[in-house]
Amino acid sequence: MNQITRLTLVTLSAFIINTGLQANPSPSDDPYLWLEDVLGDKSLEWVEGQNKKSLNVLENLPTFKPFFDKNLEIYNSSEQIAYPTLQGEYIYNFWRDQDHVRGILRRTSLSEYSKTTPAWETVLDVDALAEAEDENWVYKGNNCLYPEYRHCIITLSRGGADASVRREFDMQEKIFVKDGFITEESKGGISWIDKDHVFVGTNFGEGSMTDSGYPRISKLWTRGTDLSAAKTIFEGDKTDVGIWGAVYTTPEGSYPIVIQAQTFYTSTGYYYNNGKLTPIEIPADAELSSIFKGQLLVQLKTDWEINNTTYPQGSLISIGFDAFMQGSRDFTLVVNPDKRSTISSLATTRDRLMLNMLNNVRSELYAYTFTNGEWQHVKVDTQTKGSISIAASTDTSNHVFYSYTGFLSPSTLYYLDEDLQSRKIKSLPAFFDASPYIVSQHAVFSKDGTLIPYFMVARKDMQLDGTNPVLQYGYGGFEVSRKPSYSATIGVDWLDQGGVYVLANIRGGGEFGPAWHLAALKENRQRAYDDFIAVAEDLIKHKVTSAEHLGIRGGSNGGLLMGVMLTQRPDLFNAIVCQVPLLDMKRFNKLLAGASWMAEYGNPDIPEQWEYISKYSPYQNLDTDKQYPKVFFTTSTRDDRVHPAHARKMVARMEAMDIPLYYYENTEGGHAGASNKKQSAYVNALIYSYLLDQLK
Repeated sequence: MNQITRLTLVTLSAFIINTGLQANPSPSDDPYLWLEDVLGDKSLEWVEGQNKKSLNVLENLPTFKPFFDKNLEIYNSSEQIAYPTLQGEYIYNFWRDQDHVRGILRRTSLSEYSKTTPAWETVLDVDALAEAEDENWVYKGNNCLYPEYRHCIITLSRGGADASVRREFDMQEKIFVKDGFITEESKGGISWIDKDHVFVGTNFGEGSMTDSGYPRISKLWTRGTDLSAAKTIFEGDKTDVGIWGAVYTTPEGSYPIVIQAQTFYTSTGYYYNNGKLTPIEIPADAELSSIFKGQLLVQLKTDWEINNTTYPQGSLISIGFDAFMQGSRDFTLVVNPDKRSTISSLATTRDRLMLNMLNNVRSELYAYTFTNGEWQHVKVDTQTKGSISIAASTDTSNHVFYSYTGFLSPSTLYYLDEDLQSRKIKSLPAFFDASPYIVSQHAVFSKDGTLIPYFMVARKDMQLDGTNPVLQYGYGGFEVSRKPSYSATIGVDWLDQGGVYVLANIRGGGEFGPAWHLAALKENRQRAYDDFIAVAEDLIKHKVTSAEHLGIRGGSNGGLLMGVMLTQRPDLFNAIVCQVPLLDMKRFNKLLAGASWMAEYGNPDIPEQWEYISKYSPYQNLDTDKQYPKVFFTTSTRDDRVHPAHARKMVARMEAMDIPLYYYENTEGGHAGASNKKQSAYVNALIYSYLLDQLK
């Protein structure tokens, strides 16, 4: 099933040392605009100089080499879990190790997969492909034609960027299809309608992309014809985030739908039937979650009153798809989470709707059935102190695989049988001894009186004397939930070095449903930052640590959080890891995919909205009168989601102010900052070496 999910899918006042910051400068006042030229010779020369200067220090810290070696050993462990994808009669898995740096796509049978050491058949060797074509290919997944799953669209990225090449691949013959469906490098996608027809969204030429850099046009492409002959189905506006074609495939039938995303959080779906598009009239901010047993499933982000009935925010409701398209609005309430719970994810099987719920940031799994027009459910017996992810399911059977993880519990894959009984398939080894540590959940009141929860992982015998080195992590945006999870590098590189790890569940995320996210949207953004500060101050208040020993880390929107902490409360932290960040909020909407995030932050080109954005935008709020901790910025040249100029320009401005810092820009890796396991091991060795050097 090709399901559209919420796009997960994120500079400029000149600093003049003698005169200070201007309130609302024009781009021409920014002396570092040239760093927005991603691959310009001058920019790359600057990057090379910055990398050399910082790495000469960080690589020579005493912990770097042992951390790197141990991290690489962990990442390349043969004991890693081969997470499954169910496609027809096969289980597929994409596997990377030290012998397959870029990875192999492989498959086996369900019965074979259950064995301790399954026999795998390689379908596509990305390392061999990259060598043969002299390209730095990064595998980004596949999309196969239901229900045979023979014809697939393979997505390949150069260096890990979002923009990708898409090629049709024959899983039976294990070759790329000559003259098949192929698109050049672009953001977008291909979705199967049938063997000979697909929805395609790509860069069709001038004017075909939105301001956010995604396709503005969806076309119907017929096999054997040139892409230029594809028929336009829908054209959106240049100001839209993007247009996507999707096909919901079920045993009862398929449902081709074109999605027009006007903003990051509002969209309109159009049902494509007999050559016509008919709007699916649900609220613009609601999520078309799935189609199951002919039922349209809709998750509400705000209350919806219709036919004298109010369906509450955060609830999941259903209605017969055909009846709905014929005018019925007689919905059924499937589930209505309370204020401390939310729907984390859902998946469908042949007979069941699987709902993964969060209850006070801990996972619970439920199985729903739809019989004789009624929904019934049972709770699946699982562990409940950590996080559950539905790893694989299929509409052709009731097979379900799910994983469970916790801060001190290595990720474990389970198979859920027809009777909803769980059977352990495989678990990661314990890469560090968890016995000395304990996980606790706490809460603190934020500035406005809202109770903010946070997790802490610490030694059982930790002394509350204010000297413990603490790493506090946060995100707080885009309705993304941060949940307990096992990280071997946190265990080895941090906990085993005497560190304490804290995860702050601040507003802006999705831990408690849509309301938790909306509470920190746009003009209320400061609430997320106040929440993070409240957690830090609570740690100091209870003598877990002190400002001298408190470090923080975040990436992307979390990198913006780090930039705000740097500029608003430099007194509170002694180390800040700011990864692939947004920092120049005056120009974020003009850089790469930034325009798509104005629904989250606001539009800085509208004076009333820049008024509140300007109060926290890190690039504009550096101050010569403040003392700053030595921050570590990381980014990627190949990040085509959050522009590397955010970090570049911040660093250039701080250097002009004589503020000490570290900077590392990976020349590949995309928004993840690393495109293979060796790079991940390296970056984390740099980060934890920096943290220990600053905080111990």
